[in-house]
This record gives sequence, structure tokens and C-alpha cells, in this order.
Amino acid sequence: MRAALLQMTSTDNPAENLETVKAMMAEAVRGGAGFVLTPEVTNCLSGSRTHQNGVLCHEEDDPTLAALREEASRHGVWLLLGSLGVKTHDEDGRFANRQFLISPQGEITARYDKIHMFDVEVTPEETYRESDGYRPGTKAVVAETPFANIGMTICYDVRFPHLHRALAKSGAQILTVPAAFSYVTGEAHWHSLLRARAIETGCFVLAPAQTGTHPASRGPSRKTYGHSLVVAPWGEVLADAGQEPGVTYVDLDLEKVAEARKRVPSLTHDREFDGP
Repeated sequence: MRAALLQMTSTDNPAENLETVKAMMAEAVRGGAGFVLTPEVTNCLSGSRTHQNGVLCHEEDDPTLAALREEASRHGVWLLLGSLGVKTHDEDGRFANRQFLISPQGEITARYDKIHMFDVEVTPEETYRESDGYRPGTKAVVAETPFANIGMTICYDVRFPHLHRALAKSGAQILTVPAAFSYVTGEAHWHSLLRARAIETGCFVLAPAQTGTHPASRGPSRKTYGHSLVVAPWGEVLADAGQEPGVTYVDLDLEKVAEARKRVPSLTHDREFDGP
């Protein structure tokens, strides 16, 4: 399977971002990809909850989701929508940061809501409270496809190895980690975290990313790290997209998963232990 990771600089305008994705998908298909992946918050990257309330939709009404389901069907490819911000019916009005796996027939075959919320103070000037606007998911997801079993995670989830281990032990061969990673934490930790998750699980890690400075019509602009990454089950970085928007290709050989796990079968070596 040839996978294509789309590296984007999403704005806070969903219609504008949709046209970008459609053009990049077409390019990926021309490049031979059968599996296309987009970054976190593909449809709208915004720090303004007021703006999000004005432009985000419920899943059943979301024009980005509907259009990209049609594109997946038209091109006959698997599409991993890294995530969309979508409205929920929760009483507190918080959104979901939701990942979708779409089949070549345009059907939604799996959904995953980001579990771990990015509530951090990176620096005194760079503070995030993702849980103010998004409610955390509660269920880990492994999606079955004809080419691989896919463990679905999003961005900050990468810092929680037990989630990825559980996905691998439940059959995942590929872990998806679409992201809009902070530039500061990206420089410090992005490559190390993704390589660690691959090595620990013997999975391919596919991490399509947002990149650059994201213009905002309301609220502050934001800068993300880029470097969409593909890591092999043995820990080698197979592709690094750098910091420019574009399409990055990789040919996935799933035999490498079994090979890595045979060499170091750590997924079978868990032991119970007493707490400290």
C-alpha cells in the first residue's frame, strides 16, 4: 500500500481548507496513493471558541466530511481524516476532536474522539486549555481494513504510551497520529515520541501534521511544527516532510511489523507488578 500524508497550513475557514484538501488528495492519487491521511483539525484551526461555534457543524451536517467522503469514493482510495472539529449534543456545548476513516466507497468505517486533552503551559506566553472547548473521548479504536489494522490516535495522545500499547495488543499494525503540534514542543519532542511509539509497539507510525503560521480571522494566530513523519516498526524514520505544505509518500510493507515483533517480542512480555 502506498500512503500519502498531507501536510497543511489550515486556516479558520472550513470552506477554504476543504478546497486545499481536495487539491492535495488529487495530487496524492496521481502519485499512486491508495491511503491518504490529513492532519488534526483539518477543517478549522482556531483558538476562538466563538468563531468555532459559528463555523463548525454537527457530524451529520458537516460539509467538509460530506465532500471528502465523496472525494474518497470518486478517487477510490482510503481516507484518514486526521480530525475534524465537530459540534456535539453535549449540554456543555463542547466540541469533539474526531478522526474518521473513510472507505473507497465513501463510507465511514471508524470514528475516534481524541482522548487526551492538551491542557498545558508550554511557556508563559503559550498556554493551551483544549478541554475548555473539546470534550475528551472515552474509547480506543482499532479499525480493520483489507490492507492493515489501524490504531487511531490524535496529537497529544502520543505522550501516553499505554494507549498505543493497548492498540497494538488489540491487533493494530499501523498507528495514526495526526497532529497540530506546538512548534516549541515539536522541536523538543516530536521525533523522539513518534519513534518511541513505533519501537515499543512494532507498528508503523503515520503522523500527518499541520505546519507554519495559521492565519486567523478571530483570535490569535498559531504556529505549528510540521515534519509529517513516517516511522517504521524498527524505529527508522522513513519520511520527514520538513516544514513546507505538501504531499509525502511512503510504501508500506506490513511484513516489517511481524519482523520487528519477532526480533523483540516485548508485546508478549508484560508482567504484573506491585505498585511503588
